[in-house]
Amino acid sequence: MLTLAFDTATNVATSALLEDGKLLGERTGLPARLLEDVDVLLTSADAEPEELQRIVVGTGPGSFTSLRMGLAAGRALAFALDAQVAGVSTLEALAAGAPAALPMIDARRREVFTLIDGNPAATLPDQLSNSLLQGRTCVGDGAVRYREVLEAAGAEIPPDDSELHLPRASVHARLAADFGPAELVEPIYVRVPDADRKRS
Repeated sequence: MLTLAFDTATNVATSALLEDGKLLGERTGLPARLLEDVDVLLTSADAEPEELQRIVVGTGPGSFTSLRMGLAAGRALAFALDAQVAGVSTLEALAAGAPAALPMIDARRREVFTLIDGNPAATLPDQLSNSLLQGRTCVGDGAVRYREVLEAAGAEIPPDDSELHLPRASVHARLAADFGPAELVEPIYVRVPDADRKRS
């Protein structure tokens, strides 16, 4: 069974192609070039799009625009190829890629998206409790951006170029469950998008 997985919630899009759980290829790139990366993955594996049976999409939270691009691509591919779709939280994929680490995604507005008591939340990095951060490894582009604040609170941050900061699509594929119609996969926004916030 051929599975395509991708995540576009952050500034770096990841994509992966797997067959019966075996990784055939994985790429990183820009969210706007996701379909080009997918094409490269399929070509490299000598596979046709029609062979895709499952699609796994990162559901965020993250950049509203990039997240919507990924979900739209997943729905379009699923519709065209009659494939089943599953959504996986970008935060949960980051956490699974670095066990025991606290995932953090840059949420703009001087905030990070992270997991608090297992739930996605947006918060100022300096408002996270020292008890949560002390001796804890933090991963993700939010951890990189706010390294100084987090390390001052006792957290440990891998080097900026560490693979642990990427929400790997291969991890999404491993976590995926409950495949079904694409329209059932919903994004995790956590907060109102900037455009809606300005209107209100």
